[in-house]
Amino acid sequence: MRRLLLVAGLFATAVGLLWIGQGTGTVPWPRSSFMVNQLQWAGYGAAMAGFGLVLIWQSNQ
Repeated sequence: MRRLLLVAGLFATAVGLLWIGQGTGTVPWPRSSFMVNQLQWAGYGAAMAGFGLVLIWQSNQ
């Protein structure tokens, strides 16, 4: 269970960071993405990354 939480947390954190990058325009990849330069996706990414960090923290308890 600990390993599953850790892997899920790492994945969620990575996806969240990607969404933050796309939402702020820092990561304009892929060019056709509807999330590029849309700040609401940066907010969703922050929430997802925070959730991932909670999962990682829980895996270490």
